[in-house]
Amino acid sequence: MYYGIYVPNFGDETGVRALAALAHEAEQAGWDGFFLWDHILYRASPPVTMVDPWITLSAVAMLTERIRIGTVVTPLARRHPWQLARETVSLDHLSSGRLILGVGLGHPPRIEFAPFGQESDDLVRAEKLDEGLEVLTGLWKGEAFSYQGRRYRIKKTVFWPPALQQPRIPIWVAGFWPNKAPFRRAARWDGVVPLKRGGLQPDDVEQIKSYVRDHRTSAEPFDIVKIGITPGEHPARARRIVAPYAEVGATWWLESFFTRRNSLEEMRQRIRQGPPRA
Repeated sequence: MYYGIYVPNFGDETGVRALAALAHEAEQAGWDGFFLWDHILYRASPPVTMVDPWITLSAVAMLTERIRIGTVVTPLARRHPWQLARETVSLDHLSSGRLILGVGLGHPPRIEFAPFGQESDDLVRAEKLDEGLEVLTGLWKGEAFSYQGRRYRIKKTVFWPPALQQPRIPIWVAGFWPNKAPFRRAARWDGVVPLKRGGLQPDDVEQIKSYVRDHRTSAEPFDIVKIGITPGEHPARARRIVAPYAEVGATWWLESFFTRRNSLEEMRQRIRQGPPRA
């Protein structure tokens, strides 16, 4: 199992420099990844300080050498996929091939989509997510690419350079279990970030692993990502929390922080305590 840090891209103390410094600390403390939320607004009011995750991850890439980095998750329907293709390839090269792209529908649509005149209907956003992934992966190849879909149309073009990671930058898809559509979507890609109201249990992970296996056509490795919280001051207890998920097939544990609850110093302290390796 791999162990990462999972931090919102908002909060009074979470500037670009501060988050990049946290990522550097995470690498020094033995963590395997550093992942950011991707929001443009967290709430309608009062306003909250936000940072752009892609600029922040560029700073993270410059201050680290080993850990994987990425977003968990980017609402792809909110982005022009060709612009995201350019950004992700640039970051993949900057990080020497350490990028993982997490994607999902985006939540809440009334805050992230509707105020800007973007379509907030779930089905439309799901269509844009599926087509956007096809556009992204097509442009990542560095070959002549055209596309005709319901939501996107692209005349023949070549994006150069191709992504450093081949056959593609790994893609994780988020979704709420037991809704099946997000997990059928995830089965076509490289991993899943399952969420569940009331909390994801080891039995859920076991069911998700089985469901994905039944819908997967590739024999390539597939990640199942569990987001949670462990007590760094009690390593044995932390390992007992993580171990049941590792035993049923979870491949990543993301230690979750919330900047409305955790101060920068509290996050730094937990990071320095190291991952709860089971």
